[in-house]
Amino acid sequence: MFVESEAYARAGLIGNPSDGYFGKTISIVIREFSAKVSLTENDAIEFVPNVQDKARYNSLSDFKSSLNNKGYYGAERLFKATLIRFMQYCEKNNIELHDRNFKLSYSSSIPRRVGMAGSSALVTATMRCLLEFYGVEIEKPLLADLIWRIENEELGIGSGLQDRVIQVYEGCVFMDFDKDIMAKQGYGDYREIDIDLLPNIFVAYRVGMTEGSEVFHNNIRERWDNGDQQVIDAMQSFGGFAQEAHDLLVAGRGDEIGPLMDQNFDLRTTLYDLSPGDVSMVELARSVGAHCKFSGSGGAIVGTYEDDDMFEMLENEFLDTDVVVLKPTIGENIDNMHY
Repeated sequence: MFVESEAYARAGLIGNPSDGYFGKTISIVIREFSAKVSLTENDAIEFVPNVQDKARYNSLSDFKSSLNNKGYYGAERLFKATLIRFMQYCEKNNIELHDRNFKLSYSSSIPRRVGMAGSSALVTATMRCLLEFYGVEIEKPLLADLIWRIENEELGIGSGLQDRVIQVYEGCVFMDFDKDIMAKQGYGDYREIDIDLLPNIFVAYRVGMTEGSEVFHNNIRERWDNGDQQVIDAMQSFGGFAQEAHDLLVAGRGDEIGPLMDQNFDLRTTLYDLSPGDVSMVELARSVGAHCKFSGSGGAIVGTYEDDDMFEMLENEFLDTDVVVLKPTIGENIDNMHY
């Protein structure tokens, strides 16, 4: 038996980082980039390393460069954590698994460490393979929660909730992580948004390493846990931006969400010590009239632009930088692509 699954990169359109603090967000997938996992029936459980997980280096400089670009950890820990949590879920729910073995291998085109949720995409794709191989079904909101727990609880990677939700649902989703809703049902309120309601969207990302989410979010979490009023108020505001954007989108006024994205970024600058290179991306995009914010924890931005002329201006602004600009494909087929 052979199973292959895919999960896409994502961009937090608005509201993040409040998704980790009982807030609200809107997210989209970026189909240009994905993690693909292949499961092949095998005589033993085996995790096949990718070229990105190499353990042999040609020199000290090669070792340092690899570490800077790819981080300390490979995919094997993600495979192991996903499998153990899948087994625990099945045991808890009295789901009997067959005794056939398999090997897992993967590839990923998602830019590393730029806030596009590459690790959670790999976990999501792995989980989908396991579900198909063992014939198990898990409802979408429960699946997203399980994937979040794999990274946060099993591996200790601190992150918000939006990544797994959008990678499970795909398209564009509004998410409300209100504390009472979460306590009542164990997950948030998720509403899919027709992508035809979205304005023109662009994504830009830096080629090269930035800090990972597990580093980026630590101090804010500590301040939140200590009852820091500035952080609490900011998270409420981030969620408010997402609610306003949702209401505009469903009212057919998607072209008006840009200024809210600007406010989202401006508020973020009051909380975080941001990388000058990341701030420069925002400033360059704004210089041509576009609106934008971080797509995740830094290294990439997402924004709105008026027309093709403005997009061409964006491309020209980033021409001599280490930044790549694209129009993301959000829908399932070419008819849904936004230009």
